[in-house]
Amino acid sequence: MNNFNPQRIRKIEGTLAIDGGNPVRTKGLPPEWPGLNWFGKEEENSLMGVLKKRSPFRFYGPDVLGTCDTLENEFAIFTRSQYALAVNSGSIALYTCLASLEVGPGDEVLVPGYLWTSCFNAIIKLGAIPRLIDIDKSFCMSPEDLEKKITSHSKVILYVHMSGSSGNIRKIIDVAHRHKLKILEDCAQATGAQIDGKRVGTFGDMGIFSFQINKNMTSGEGGIIVTDSKHLYNRAFAIHDLGYARDDKGRLMDTSCDEKYQLWGSGGRMSELSGALALVQLRKLDKILNSMRDSKWKIRKAIEEKIPRIEFRDVIDPEGDSGSFLITLYPSMDIAAKFTEALRAEGLNGEEKQSAPCLSMQQWGLHWYYNNLSLTNKRSLTPYGAPWSLEANSFAKEYSYSKGTLPVADDLSERGALLSIPSNLNNSDIEDIVRAFYKVAAWVL
Repeated sequence: MNNFNPQRIRKIEGTLAIDGGNPVRTKGLPPEWPGLNWFGKEEENSLMGVLKKRSPFRFYGPDVLGTCDTLENEFAIFTRSQYALAVNSGSIALYTCLASLEVGPGDEVLVPGYLWTSCFNAIIKLGAIPRLIDIDKSFCMSPEDLEKKITSHSKVILYVHMSGSSGNIRKIIDVAHRHKLKILEDCAQATGAQIDGKRVGTFGDMGIFSFQINKNMTSGEGGIIVTDSKHLYNRAFAIHDLGYARDDKGRLMDTSCDEKYQLWGSGGRMSELSGALALVQLRKLDKILNSMRDSKWKIRKAIEEKIPRIEFRDVIDPEGDSGSFLITLYPSMDIAAKFTEALRAEGLNGEEKQSAPCLSMQQWGLHWYYNNLSLTNKRSLTPYGAPWSLEANSFAKEYSYSKGTLPVADDLSERGALLSIPSNLNNSDIEDIVRAFYKVAAWVL
């Protein structure tokens, strides 16, 4: 039973800090760098091991340790995938996978309206067309809108597991199978998340992960691709490197490798230095996820029990949630903005200058399709306007990317707010976060 009493809370907590009262906490929240918060001697020792061997290039050198090889083997086991390929960023992973799936002019890639700009970048660089699909309350792609938008030019569904959790991926799979479409999973913000015990990234044909500094595990930059297809792995290997396979000494095989895998490369290799960090972080990942998930759901349940006017995103499998973000929804855009501003004033801001753990969705920039002005204005890298000006893409002439294209995404972006969950919160931090929500709700809702 809800027993939220605004008058009582106002009396106990006093005036909102934004209106001159005392804040719930005077110290900012710990920085929201999930993997970085767990850096320690293990990462230092692993990195120094590579430096001492003077072999930072993964394929050959004076005495290569094989940290990238070990990372790939352990990540494949972690995700229960047949193949894993380490790369130097999540962005190049997206490009590599779409190229492996033979995406190009005349094709459209189906993408959600809540994502990161790297998804668009990869599609555009290959000369293909992004086709916007609305989201649902899971903040992931809507299976219903996907079904409506498929055309004869649709080739790949780029399904993004956003803000630490997944949506209705099984329904997406059903749609893909009916229409004979390939699925690429973008798990950059959800490394380690699961649905019914199955890791994200393993539902479709290929999956990508990012190890950039904001991610669940980090090597500063870096990423990895997983697939169960030997053919797609071989294509991805050639494309991520210099367009060819390598022999057992790490040398390019050029004309001696299978002609099917003589392609065009992108120089997306991971270094042994990044591999050394990522390997240690992978071995800590479950502990990092358990910490974030435990903190997030303590906070969410405490708010759900007391404040019925705050809604939450739909999380399909709470036990498989990576826990890195808490998304809340409010009755209007004005209330969402005011509530978030008041929370920050109560101390739900960051200890560090670059840390911004508490934001309204309106402040979430390039995560929303309509804020990507290169997309909305159909900008090109060349004077010729490609890919939209290409004859093969004439089918997309009337496609619009402006706000209003996706009504559900537009609504959620206006009424939503986001709290990044640091991976090292203690019980006192959690209590302060809940108190701040109660206090602000007593005055704003």
